[in-house]
Amino acid sequence: MSSPPTSTTLLDGAPRAQAPAPAGTPPARPPSFGRPGSTTVHQLLLALVCAGYAVGSALGWGSDHVALIMGDFGLSAAAGAASVSCLLYARTRRVRLRPAWLLFSFSSAMAALGNLIWGWYEVVLERPVPSPSLADLFFLCFAPPAIVGLLVLAARPVTKAGWICLALDAWLIAGSLLTLSWSLALAQAADLDGPSVATAALTLAYPLLDIALVSMVLVLHFRRSPVNRTAVNTAVSALALTVMCDALFTSPLLHNNYRSGQLLDAGWFAGSLLLAYAPWAAGRHRRAGAERHTRVVHEHVPGQRAHGRQPVRTPVPGAEAIRYPITRPITGSLAALTPYLAAAVCTLGILYNVLNGRSVDRVVLLTGGAVVLALVVRQGIMLLDNITLTQELAQKENHFRSLVQGSSDVIMIAAPSGVLRYVSPAAAGVYGRTAEDLVGTELADLIHPEDLGCVVHEVRRFLAASPQEEPTTRIECRFRFGDGGGWLNVESTVNRHHGGLIFNSRDVTERVRLQAQLQHNAEHDPLTDLPNRALFTRRVQQALSGRRSSDRGTALRNTAVLFIDLDGFKAVNDTIGHQAGDELLIQAARRLQDAVRQGDTASRLGGDEFAALIVGDGTRDRGAREGHILELADRLRLTLSQPYLIDGNEVRVAASIGVAFAEAGLGAGELLRNADLAMYRAKAGGKGRVELYKPQMQQDVVRKAELATRLRAALHDGEFALLHQPVVRLDDGRISSVAAQPRWRSSQGVLFTPAEFLRVADEGDRTAELGRWVLEQAVEQAADRAASGLNVPVVVQLGARRLLDRSLPLGSVEALLTRHGLPSGSLVIELSDIDAGVSLDDLERRLAALRRLGVRIALDGFGGGVAITALRRLPADILKLDRGLVEGVVESARLHKITGGLLRIAGELGLQSVAEGVDLPEQVVALRAMGCTHGQGMAFAGPLDEYRLRRALGRGSCPLPHGPAEPAFAGGAVGVFTTGVPAVLGGGNLGGGTALRSHNETPVPPT
Repeated sequence: MSSPPTSTTLLDGAPRAQAPAPAGTPPARPPSFGRPGSTTVHQLLLALVCAGYAVGSALGWGSDHVALIMGDFGLSAAAGAASVSCLLYARTRRVRLRPAWLLFSFSSAMAALGNLIWGWYEVVLERPVPSPSLADLFFLCFAPPAIVGLLVLAARPVTKAGWICLALDAWLIAGSLLTLSWSLALAQAADLDGPSVATAALTLAYPLLDIALVSMVLVLHFRRSPVNRTAVNTAVSALALTVMCDALFTSPLLHNNYRSGQLLDAGWFAGSLLLAYAPWAAGRHRRAGAERHTRVVHEHVPGQRAHGRQPVRTPVPGAEAIRYPITRPITGSLAALTPYLAAAVCTLGILYNVLNGRSVDRVVLLTGGAVVLALVVRQGIMLLDNITLTQELAQKENHFRSLVQGSSDVIMIAAPSGVLRYVSPAAAGVYGRTAEDLVGTELADLIHPEDLGCVVHEVRRFLAASPQEEPTTRIECRFRFGDGGGWLNVESTVNRHHGGLIFNSRDVTERVRLQAQLQHNAEHDPLTDLPNRALFTRRVQQALSGRRSSDRGTALRNTAVLFIDLDGFKAVNDTIGHQAGDELLIQAARRLQDAVRQGDTASRLGGDEFAALIVGDGTRDRGAREGHILELADRLRLTLSQPYLIDGNEVRVAASIGVAFAEAGLGAGELLRNADLAMYRAKAGGKGRVELYKPQMQQDVVRKAELATRLRAALHDGEFALLHQPVVRLDDGRISSVAAQPRWRSSQGVLFTPAEFLRVADEGDRTAELGRWVLEQAVEQAADRAASGLNVPVVVQLGARRLLDRSLPLGSVEALLTRHGLPSGSLVIELSDIDAGVSLDDLERRLAALRRLGVRIALDGFGGGVAITALRRLPADILKLDRGLVEGVVESARLHKITGGLLRIAGELGLQSVAEGVDLPEQVVALRAMGCTHGQGMAFAGPLDEYRLRRALGRGSCPLPHGPAEPAFAGGAVGVFTTGVPAVLGGGNLGGGTALRSHNETPVPPT
């Protein structure tokens, strides 16, 4: 059996790519047959040629000579054309059943030679054809090759019994025809008293060969191969027409009166041309049928049609004839009745002799007996074959039944009305009900009501679709389990069955549950089970897009996002461990979830950052809604700031919350960014606060980013300068050290102070790079001054976090001192930014190592946030008073007492005390009276460049106000000492010429 054609067409209209034919490959048919629309033209041309020949024969061709030429040489040319046509087709590539077409070519060649010799006698020699002659030999050689060719075209049996049945069928037909022919005419022709034995043999040879050829034609009609069906039908028609003309020629009515060029020749002529046309019709129709019938259809999946599935090859009507030989009903009935028809024909032959009063001829009796015997043998073979087929059918039915009953899937057959006709036994284990209980019930009663509409719609759509394009579909729904009302997730493959449906169902509840769990895990935080950032962003987008139609209403503008950060959470992880930190996050998430409404969304974005989506209800105006949201945020801040009980201990953190309201045209990402900016503003404002987003915050961010970019470029381009401010002893005015202070010299020539540009460089690599530059420049310049005889310690401010992180590796300070040869005690590190997040143990070890090298340590900002614990544990030499204590020490009696107490603590601990921001003479007098040892500020000198610094160090001291002082709160005027100390600032101006001002009063750089 041949394989189906490979040329396929996809449903989407895209043809499959086919490999190009190799160079030099001959075409499978002449180009004329490959052009569209050529079929009808060639058939019409063939019919016109045959009709023209028939008309000419009927009219006698106009003369006897022309009639002889057309009757002899015309038939020879037609047979020769058939021979050449079959031979050329057999020589082409990819030809099925090539031997058959070669045999037909040889058979036609014999007919052409016979007609040629016949014409030689009648036309050239102008004398009658002798009997027998060489032409008879060629004519007799026409039938055997044609018979063998028809056997090749017949469907080959696959068993010995099939071959025997094929031979018996051929004999039944041939024997019946022989019996009838012998009874009618052949008995007289077989009379040996005729002219000669050769003539009698020749007379019998023609009809016998014709009977054999007719037998094979009939057998081939019932058993023809499914390959090249059009070609086979055309060839069979051509041979049948030739046999019919041969039968008329050998009949007593026409045999003695035949002359060349008569109408009988038109039948032979048409048969030869049909045989010449047959093979090329095969090539055309086989290709057209392949292109028309073979299609690739995709298995349908609800919600995902024709995507993500392997293509299922499904033949459409007509394509089955290519793959599987399907017998037509009428043809199958005639094939089954062939033995009985043959027996009936034999009976007619015998009855003909009996009714004519003649004795039954021995040939008739022998032939009839052989036919009956063949019929009995054939029926016996068919009986045995039927018994075998019945056993195989029973075995396959049992095998199928065992597969169905043993399958874990439930197989159900539903009638068109929806009533279940059959349910496999697996239903008891899957559905919790026996198959007997389910048979007869309505399928709709077993499907979940919420899924019933979708199932009905899909079934109707599936039934309305073409079975060839969509042979199956899949439906997933919830199916009733048992009688308790439980539901299973069931996936069913649905096929058509006699107007109803076959459901092959399986329980996929665990798979659906696992998919739902995986989906939940992908969208929720694993620790707190709150929606994660992706799901929260999607819900914010849905909240915004769902109200696009009311962008100008209050519903959208009243939608808000709260961005929440837990202040001090890192300290919890560092002090009591990450497990305690996780427990704190879980409790905080629970509090947040309980604080929002049912329709709102609480989310953990990552780390200690949370967010809440408050959907607007459109019931309040903007002011009232803002007040309501801010009130909710403040309650949430208080809730999250309550103590957390972890392992029996109370842990406290604060919450900074940023609030941003939705606006028309604002996306989810922008809304989250605005809330984040507001949260950072809340943290910068002191933490534990609620801040509402304002457009100015975004502008500040842009300005900060621009300034940070300029700062990075300025550092690399050498635009920074290092100034030094003297630190003066308050008892005698001598300069004890100098404090290094960086300045940024802008393109306009303005020096910007750290308070102006470090606000954009408080984090990240910029601060680290700037800190390394200040330390290196300060040490290098101090070493140069020491080499010139001006050995004054330099004070460099470093943050505690920066001193511990990798931006200042362990040993870098030591290597810097060694490289520049700075004497011991010439470097003072002013430690700042000491908070709860800094590990005091690591900081203590780091400072102790530096002190062993002679580096002195100063604690900056004491009284403004430095913890007593840091003072108790860290190895310090100097204590710097915060600027806030110094500025109000003259005006405020309370602050005067606090400052005095801190100075007494420093004195009792043996620490030097340095007052920062001493800008007024009365502050100098007051601090000296309270026991402060050193001062730094505009009252002595501002930040100096290297030239002015060396001049000041050369003088060695600064002028100081003298005399006892009584603060203004004792009864004098504000800002004036009661002892009459002149409030003149000029004496402290070492820069000369200009009024002194605080180093924080320089202009902010333009952006």
